[in-house]
Amino acid sequence: MKTHRLSVLEKIGFGAGDAAVNVVISAMMLIIGYFYTDVFGLKPADLVVLFFVVRLIDGLIDPLIGWFNDRYTTRWGRYRPYFIIFSIPLAVSTVLMFTTPDLSYQGKLIWAYATYLANTVLFSLVTVPYISLIGVLTDNTQERLSANGYRLFFAKVAGFCVAIIVPLMAVKLGGGNLARGYQIAMAAMAAAGVVMFWFCFFTTTERVVHEEEKVPTAVQLKHLVRNDQWWILCAVCITGMVGYVIRGGTAAYYAKYYLGGGEELISTFMGVGVGSAIVAMVASTWITKSVCKIQLFRWTQIGTGVISAAMLFFVKPGDVSVALCFYAVLCFTVDLHAPVFWSIIPEAVDYGAHKTGVRVSGLAIGLIAFFQSMGLAIAGSGTNGLLHYFGYVANQVQTETSMNGLALMLTVIPGAFHILVGVLMFRYRVTDKFYHQMMAVKNTADTQAAPTGVTAS
Repeated sequence: MKTHRLSVLEKIGFGAGDAAVNVVISAMMLIIGYFYTDVFGLKPADLVVLFFVVRLIDGLIDPLIGWFNDRYTTRWGRYRPYFIIFSIPLAVSTVLMFTTPDLSYQGKLIWAYATYLANTVLFSLVTVPYISLIGVLTDNTQERLSANGYRLFFAKVAGFCVAIIVPLMAVKLGGGNLARGYQIAMAAMAAAGVVMFWFCFFTTTERVVHEEEKVPTAVQLKHLVRNDQWWILCAVCITGMVGYVIRGGTAAYYAKYYLGGGEELISTFMGVGVGSAIVAMVASTWITKSVCKIQLFRWTQIGTGVISAAMLFFVKPGDVSVALCFYAVLCFTVDLHAPVFWSIIPEAVDYGAHKTGVRVSGLAIGLIAFFQSMGLAIAGSGTNGLLHYFGYVANQVQTETSMNGLALMLTVIPGAFHILVGVLMFRYRVTDKFYHQMMAVKNTADTQAAPTGVTAS
């Protein structure tokens, strides 16, 4: 079988695509909840419904996008054209999502529903194809892992910019109007996202051809449900997303109220977390050259739960320095798995093809995106539900109950979900050794099936 090596430029271009994606997703995970409550003026109880309803709708759309990807292609490829077509509408919807019109409370709630839904759907229209792209850039597993290392490094750089620059820009450019400041800051981030999507389009090539579109959808679905390893990744995706988003969505509140800071400390605290994750992207790529990536995945998630519990025990209100140290270690540990997760999705698809004889890629990835959306829905609603349960009131001195609640929401509550992820990954058996043996069997079968004088590729 011929394997495709990727140039550094193509890996950078691929990474630029995820940087563009993470301009939006970092805003959704780190800022939007805080913006809605403390800047826009919405109540956490209302956000419980908003986040769940919008994400449920988005989750139902994701598999349809994956199905469409599988059945239709263009002269420029099957996935890349979406970056050109939908990047500008996505940027516009991002700016509108961070726009605060002078409306009644009910009017603001309607505006939030409309703009958040538009942004979420447009986000899926570029994200589902982007997730699928690595499977057609190369069929070399180490190259996929390396490309995902680049991808997630650039994604975390984008997240770093959103976490640090946006809160500071909101203060500096708002002229005393924090709402206006957030709108300007996110407009700049969204414009940068458009540039990165276009750069990804022009520097990457779809060269690996699969023929999933010839298989009827009902048949694809029938074979997909038999892929037990794909089901494990679905469970990991939704569980890990819940833990990740609850922690990330609580970070701004934790810095402002539990540690006693303002927008500057929010920027610093979130920046330390994302900066540590950037280091983890580099470290993960280096570690997996000598350590099985599945083992790394398992133990880092369990370790995240242990570190979370320690942070709850040792960090008291106002302990800024100690909190920053713990948060740096926590975010480094949890993100060591990230390049691994996105590189093993195509491997799980290959496993399904080996097991059932039918390769199902677009639908499989579309449904992964569905479970990711469900994780975001549960986490977004859960974060605001917990804020409401612990008695949080925006821009007020918090009670002891709400302070303890913020500490729990940043540490052991998400940590429990990460431990569950680690346990689930002990049931995932497509390790490096297993995958190479499986592909060797496939290559042998392909060679034997090829006509005389023809080399299978």
